[in-house]
Amino acid sequence: MDIGSLTSAGWTSMVPGGFSGTVGALWLHHEGSQRVVGFFSEERHCNNHLGTVHGGVLMTFADIGLGVAVVDALGGPYCATAQLQIQFVATAPTGAFIICRPEIVRRTSQLFFMRGLITVDDRTVASADGIWKVFEPKPR
Repeated sequence: MDIGSLTSAGWTSMVPGGFSGTVGALWLHHEGSQRVVGFFSEERHCNNHLGTVHGGVLMTFADIGLGVAVVDALGGPYCATAQLQIQFVATAPTGAFIICRPEIVRRTSQLFFMRGLITVDDRTVASADGIWKVFEPKPR
């Protein structure tokens, strides 16, 4: 996967602000009604001694990927992660394009229950589950 093929397939890129920006540019795409989020892993994301993406990077990316679906559903960034759990099932090699496919499991007026798979190509490298707390939009 490269930038040209992503762009021609309809992916768009954005660089998030704050801590989320430490992951780097994110790539966003719709698969039907589902938003998919991806990023290109780099040397700065890796365990130098293994040549694989650090688990903390994958956790941050899972938080961002699942959170994107919550923000989309709310129509704005009116939420915060209340709980996040991740299970690592395989390594992600440095240089890979990593994708999160978030899913809303249940939504209440105050909470979103989320899950998603983190993949490289067609191989699952992690699964994540979390809860997002909904906040009232701040008046402008």
